[in-house]
Amino acid sequence: MDDVIHYTICPVCGSSALQKMLSATDYTVSKKEFDIYECADCRLRFTQNVPGMQSIGAYYQSPEYISHTDSRKGFINSAYHFVRKLTLSGKRKTIVSSSGKNSGKLLDIGAGTGAFAHYMQEHDWDVTGMEPDQDTRKRAAALHNINLLPADTFFNLSAATFDVITMWHVLEHVHDLHNYIDQLRNVLKDNGIIFIAVPNYTSYDADVYNEYWAAYDVPRHLYHFSPQSIRKLLTQHGLELKDIKPMWFDSFYISFLSERYRKGNLARGFFVGLFSNIKTLFNKERCSSLVYVIKKVDR
Repeated sequence: MDDVIHYTICPVCGSSALQKMLSATDYTVSKKEFDIYECADCRLRFTQNVPGMQSIGAYYQSPEYISHTDSRKGFINSAYHFVRKLTLSGKRKTIVSSSGKNSGKLLDIGAGTGAFAHYMQEHDWDVTGMEPDQDTRKRAAALHNINLLPADTFFNLSAATFDVITMWHVLEHVHDLHNYIDQLRNVLKDNGIIFIAVPNYTSYDADVYNEYWAAYDVPRHLYHFSPQSIRKLLTQHGLELKDIKPMWFDSFYISFLSERYRKGNLARGFFVGLFSNIKTLFNKERCSSLVYVIKKVDR
């Protein structure tokens, strides 16, 4: 494969202090193994020799990739849908409390099959949704009567347009990381808020499962963020962290999936997820997934 990205410096901070930490398997599509490296300076982890933008699409073509297929097959996928219904309301409440707005213009990037975008439309938000996969956009139209834009229109959006921008488990998939963050800042209104949810490899469940940790999801997850690396990334682009909010259900979903990868049992996954959340009660930055609440700073 010619379209491969090999990093010699950290994709966030540019440091050359890189070290291989582990190798993880793509259990969803290719069954191939990919190395994961860590930057000693900002503590970003990233997938090494990752497929480039022209070839990564093949790694999303699987009925197991739930955010594109909306599959309900099996216990884990059924649990995903049950939890998604519960979390839609929670996401809206977080947006309202953090932004101070009950309505406004919202950009949802990586909208998948459109469940969140549709939900926010039903609650008086003017929503623009984006999704790179054509088949998934068609599925969103069929399921929720919502027309999502292709991802390549992102850089054509007008400046200072949106009150709120949401990226629910999307940033870890973005190849053009720094230009993407610059455009997020550009299209956000001066008093607007960005919500970025990503997995957190410094969580307890990540420590337990190591190379089996499902949220590594190589090679689709290009980056594996820590709170430290997120802070570093934001400060480079005139943004600052306003708050961090745990995603409590993710620890269970990720632990269940990790148990399947290691051929363990779901009962153990439940207790790993539970203990991970208990750890989070004492330090919210240990949660399996985190929502970063972000605002602009004056330049």
